[in-house]
Amino acid sequence: MRRVLCFGYGVFAYLCFLVIFAYAGGFLGNIGLLPKTIDTNPQPLGLAAVLVNLGLLTLFALQHAVMARPAFKRRWTKIIPAEIERSTFVLATCIVLGLLFWQWRAIEGVVWQASGALAVALEIGYFLGLGIVFVATINIDHFALFGLRQVTDAFRGRSPKDIPFHKPGLYRFVRHPIMVGFLIAFWCVPSMSVGHLLFSATASAYIFVAVHFLEERDLLKVFPTEYSAYMNEVGSFLPMKPLLARAPVAEAAAR
Repeated sequence: MRRVLCFGYGVFAYLCFLVIFAYAGGFLGNIGLLPKTIDTNPQPLGLAAVLVNLGLLTLFALQHAVMARPAFKRRWTKIIPAEIERSTFVLATCIVLGLLFWQWRAIEGVVWQASGALAVALEIGYFLGLGIVFVATINIDHFALFGLRQVTDAFRGRSPKDIPFHKPGLYRFVRHPIMVGFLIAFWCVPSMSVGHLLFSATASAYIFVAVHFLEERDLLKVFPTEYSAYMNEVGSFLPMKPLLARAPVAEAAAR
């Protein structure tokens, strides 16, 4: 019975992800068919709207920063079955994003308004960014990233396997292609409102902080030599070799 419940829970969380990701694409892209987008019913710039929006973005950042950490996972899986840990993270993310989309306060004021060929290019860039995100998830096992593989393996009675360090697909060119895709989508918009700028700037800042001060530190602990060498070979967000070489963690610790 536990296997069936965990599997059903994982499938539900994955379906929620599909819905919320699709809605996010329309929300940020101002697709008019949706009941609400990032620029729906804008209001004049005011402290209340800014604080509400920053609060929603901070809630998302905290949920991600806390629930994705190995220390939290070790404690969390003493309470819930290990096979639904990732699905729970995905479901919590969907809830927080749903709250953000629901309560977001659009702020009027045009930062830039492109037209003609430039507008078309920015629109293409936006969907290209979302495409990069999706392809990058495929590269690193899309179904494991969103918890479906874990509950499927548990349902079939398979033990979880350790994943070796590898650099598939887009990861051969940049260390964080998922984040690159999001950054492109945040900024490739034909019409940038003040509210959209607040979202893009805050979300981009969180990406840079989270990648360098949280995610990469965790990866260096798991793959000290391999990931340190990877950091010397491939840039974080640009397909170029880093300017500053980093000594492998294992070697640095021995000095």
